[in-house]
Amino acid sequence: MTLLNDLRKGFAEFLATFGAVSIFLLRILADTPRALLRPGLIFRQVHVVGANSLVLIMMAGLFVGMVLGLQFYNTMSKFGAEQSLGPVVVLALVRELGPVVTALLFAGRAGTALASEIGLMKATEQLAGMEMMAVDPMRYVVVPRFLGAFIAMPLLTAIFNAIAILGAWAVAVQMMGMDGGQFWAPMPDNVDVYDDVLGGVMKSVFFGAAAGLLAVFEGYRAYPTAEGVSRATTRTVVVTAMSVLVLDYMLTAILI
Repeated sequence: MTLLNDLRKGFAEFLATFGAVSIFLLRILADTPRALLRPGLIFRQVHVVGANSLVLIMMAGLFVGMVLGLQFYNTMSKFGAEQSLGPVVVLALVRELGPVVTALLFAGRAGTALASEIGLMKATEQLAGMEMMAVDPMRYVVVPRFLGAFIAMPLLTAIFNAIAILGAWAVAVQMMGMDGGQFWAPMPDNVDVYDDVLGGVMKSVFFGAAAGLLAVFEGYRAYPTAEGVSRATTRTVVVTAMSVLVLDYMLTAILI
C-alpha cells in the first residue's frame, strides 16, 4: 500500500508539473512576438548560452569523433568493410549522437547557468522589483533566454557534428592509414540530406526548445533561497536529460 501510495503521489506530481510547464510555455509563446521587438536581448543570450559553450562542445565533439573512428575502424576492418567507415560515422552523428550529446552537454553547461541566474534574480527580488516598475519579467528575462537556447542549440549541434567528423577522419586516415578518398567518397551516396541531416536538425530544434524551456521554468519557479536555487539547478540537469532521451525516442520513431 505504501508503494502504491508513493506511485500515486509521484504520478500526480508529474501531471501537475507537466501542466505547469505547458502553461509556462504558452505564456512564453504569447510574449514572444513582443520580445522579438528587442532582438538585442535575444542575440546577447545566444552569445551567452552559445559562445560560452563552444569550447566544451568542440572538445567533446573532437573526442567523440575520434572514439567513433577508432571503434568503427577496428570493428569494420575485421569484415573488410573499411570503405563504409565514413558514412557510418556521419549517420551515427547526424542522426543520434550529435543532437543528443550536444543537448546533454548544453543542459549541464548552459541550462544550469540559465536556471541559477533566474533563480538568483528571484532570490534577490530583482524579478519582484521589475514587476514593481511595470516591467514584465517574462518578456525581458525569460523569453530572451528561452529563444537564445532555442537558436543556439542547432548551431552548436552543427559544430559538434563537423568537429566529430574531422576527429573520426584524423583517426582513420592519419593514424590507421585509411585512404582519405575512401573515407569521403561514399558519403554523397549514403547520407541523404532530407532523411538524415534534416532529421538531425529537427531533433536539435526540439531539444533546444525543451532544454531552454525547462531551464527557465525551473529558475523562475525556484524557491527564493540558496537551497531552492541549488535544487532548481539540479532538477534542470536531471529533467532535461530525461526529457531529451524521451524526445529522442519519440522523434526517431516518427522520422524512421
